[in-house]
Amino acid sequence: MPRSFSHRSAWPRRAGRFSQSARLLLGPSALALMQAGPLAASAWADDGHARRAADHAPHAAPARKTAPAATPVKGEDIVVATHRLSPADQARAQLDSLPGAATVIDAKQVLRGRNLTNADALAFQPGVFAQSSGGGDGLRLSIRGSGIQVGTNYFRSGILMMFDGLPVTTPAGTPYELFEPLGLRYTEVLRGANAFDYGGLQLGGGINYVTQTGYDAQTYQARVEAGSFGYNKEQLSSGKVIGKADYYISVTNSYRGGYQTETQANSFGVNANFGYRFNDRVSTRFFFRYRQTRNGYPGYLTRDQILANPKQAQAPYRAWHSVRIQPGSKFYGNMTTIRIDDRSKLELGFDYQDAPIDIQNTSFSQIWGYKTVAATLNYTRHDVLAGHKSDTQLGFMDTSDLEAWQTNRVRVATGHLAGLPMGQVLRHVTYGGTENYFHLRNNTELFHDFWLTTAAAVAFIQKSSGVPYPYTAAGANFKESSVNFVPRGGFRYVISPHVELYGNVSRSIQPPNDWNLNYAGPYFTGNIPQAGMNSGAGKLRNQTATTYEIGTTGHAWRNKWSLTYYHSDVRNELLSVMTPASQAIGASIYGNASPTTHQGVEASLETTLYAWAGNTLSLRQAYTWQDFRFRHDAVFGSNRLPGIPEHFYQGEIHLDTKTGFYAGFNAQVSSKVGAAYDETYFAPSYHIYNLNVGYEWPGKHRQVFLSVNNLANTHYAAIVVPGYIAAGKQLAVMQPGDGLGVFAGLSLGFN
Repeated sequence: MPRSFSHRSAWPRRAGRFSQSARLLLGPSALALMQAGPLAASAWADDGHARRAADHAPHAAPARKTAPAATPVKGEDIVVATHRLSPADQARAQLDSLPGAATVIDAKQVLRGRNLTNADALAFQPGVFAQSSGGGDGLRLSIRGSGIQVGTNYFRSGILMMFDGLPVTTPAGTPYELFEPLGLRYTEVLRGANAFDYGGLQLGGGINYVTQTGYDAQTYQARVEAGSFGYNKEQLSSGKVIGKADYYISVTNSYRGGYQTETQANSFGVNANFGYRFNDRVSTRFFFRYRQTRNGYPGYLTRDQILANPKQAQAPYRAWHSVRIQPGSKFYGNMTTIRIDDRSKLELGFDYQDAPIDIQNTSFSQIWGYKTVAATLNYTRHDVLAGHKSDTQLGFMDTSDLEAWQTNRVRVATGHLAGLPMGQVLRHVTYGGTENYFHLRNNTELFHDFWLTTAAAVAFIQKSSGVPYPYTAAGANFKESSVNFVPRGGFRYVISPHVELYGNVSRSIQPPNDWNLNYAGPYFTGNIPQAGMNSGAGKLRNQTATTYEIGTTGHAWRNKWSLTYYHSDVRNELLSVMTPASQAIGASIYGNASPTTHQGVEASLETTLYAWAGNTLSLRQAYTWQDFRFRHDAVFGSNRLPGIPEHFYQGEIHLDTKTGFYAGFNAQVSSKVGAAYDETYFAPSYHIYNLNVGYEWPGKHRQVFLSVNNLANTHYAAIVVPGYIAAGKQLAVMQPGDGLGVFAGLSLGFN
C-alpha cells in the first residue's frame, strides 16, 4: 500500500497524529491555540496505547473530537475539527520518514478471510515471497532474495523479525512457530535497508508484528474458521483498559488433517500483554507468547510427481511418519517508553526466548535447544539546526545465545544404523553466537519538503560451533568474530501533496546462522553410525551487499501507487556450494558463493474503479520482478539463482457495500521457478484463482466469511528449495500448494 500523505513531515512526528482534515478559522488568538499544541500533544505518549482509547471499537467510524479553544477574542470564532487515525494509519505516518520502500498491513483487512498462516497475512506485498505448503508455519519467506537456500521448517534467514519492536531473530535465525497471525493490529514490512532504524541490517530488511492491546481490542471476542482438508481453528480473546493499566490475551487452537499425505498439523498458542501508564511521559508493556506445534513432514517431490498427484508424500518419509514438533516455545518481553521532553524520548526493550525443537524426520532424530536474550535501546529527538528541521535516532540492539545445542539419536534402526538401540546418542553439537548493532541516523530537511538521510552502524558479530561427541580433532570448538561498518544515505522529496520520490544507497550485512557453521564443516567418514554427519564446524564469512534503491509513491485520479527499483551487489551470499570435502561424499553444503547480483522492481497499485452511494468497487495489484544471478561464477557463469520466481503477480477486484457485504475475486500468477543452479530443471509457471465473500454487521463487531481457494484445482509447486546440479534430471526439491479448498469463518465481539 502506498504511504499515507496525511502527514508528510517527519518532524515532529507527534504533529502527524491527527488527519489534515483539521479546519482552523484563524484569528489573532489562534496563535495561542497553536502554541498550546505541543504541550497537548505531549500527553499522548509514544507508547501509542492510551491515546487510542477512543478507538476502542476497531470497526466503528473514526471518532471526531473538537479541540478546546483558547479564550476567544470578542467577535472571533475558532473551530477545530479532527479525526483520530487508526493504529495502522499512525504506523504509516511514522514510516513516512523513510527514504525507501515500507508498507503497513492492517489486520482488519486480513481478518476478512481465512487466517491459516502468515502467508495469508503477507499476501499482496510486492517484493515479499511468502508461501506455505502443507499448512505448516515454516513458510518459504524471502524479501529481495533473502534466504534463498533456506528451506521450509528451518529458522528463517536474512530478515529481522520482531514482535512490537522486540527482536525475535536470534544468532540462529528466526524460530517461526510463534508467528500466529491472529491477535495482531498491523504488520510493518520494511524492505531492505529500510529496517535500519530497528537495527535490521540484513539484505531482506525487517517485518514487525504489532499485537493488539486493551485500547483497541474488544472486551470479549470469539472467532472460528473451518473448511477443507479437515481444517479448523478457534480463537478466544479479551482486552480491556482498567485505570492506568490495560491487558490483552488471545488463545488459539488449530488442526488440519492435510491436503497432502503426511501433512497433518496442529497448534495451540497464547498471546498476551499487559501495559501500565505511570504518567503522561512514562509507560511500560510486558509481552508473553507461548505456542506448541506439530507438523507432519512429507519430504519433497519432483515436478512430474506434483503435476500427476500432489497429494503423495516422498518415500521413505511416508513410511517413517516423519514429524517436526515444537513442544512449547516461549517469548517474554518488555518495552518501556520514557518521554524525556516534548522533543525527545527513550525506548528500552528486552526479551527472552526458549525454543525447543524435536525433529523426527529421518532415520535419526534431531533434538535442539535454544535459549536466547535480546535487548534494544532507542533514543530519538527532534531539533531545529540552523533553521532546518532535524530528526535524530541513536540505537543499539543485541541478540545473544544463552544455550544452543543439537543432539542426534537413533530413530529408525536401518542402513548404517541397523542393530543400534533406539534412542542411542549419535552426535552432540554445540552452538554460540552474539550480534551487536550500534546505529545512528539523522533526517534533516535541507529545504522545503526535501529530506536528507545519513546513517551508519557498527556491527560486532561472533559465532561458534563444536562437536564434543563423538570427539575428533575436527570437533574442537570453532569461533569466528568480526567488526563491520554499515553506512547508509538517502533522500526523500515530497514534490506535491500527492507525489513523493525517494532513494538511498545502503550497505547490508547478514552473518551466517550459528548452526550454519556446522553444516559447512567436514564430515565423519568410514563405516561408523555417524557417517555423513558433520564432524566439526567450517568457516563462513558474513554476507554483505551494497544496495541502490529509488522509487516513488503517491495518489492521484483514484489511484494509490508505489514503485521501487533496487540493485544489490552481493558478496559471499550464503547459498549451496560444493567443496572438495563435500564432493567426496557427493553432497553440497551451505557456504559462501561467488559474487551475485540482486535487482528487481516492486510495484503496487490500488484503484477505485467506481464509487456510488457509499459503495466501492476497487482493484488492488502487486507485482514483483526479481532478477538474481551469479556474476561470472566459475561453474555457473551468469546463471539465475534458483528457488524464487522471476515474475510474481497478485491482483484482486473487490466490492465493499455500505450495508456490510463485501466480495473479492483474486488471482496469483507465478513464472517458472529454477529448481537447480545449473538451470536445467524448473517448476512450471502457474496461475490460481480465489474467491472471498463476507458480511460485517455495520457498527457491530460481527463478521462471517466464505473463502474458496484454488478454484480450478490447479496442481502447482508452491515451494522450491533448489538442488545443486540437476543435469537435466528431476530432483525431489518441490512441495505442492493446496488444491481446491472451501473455508468459512465467524467472528463475534462484545464490549
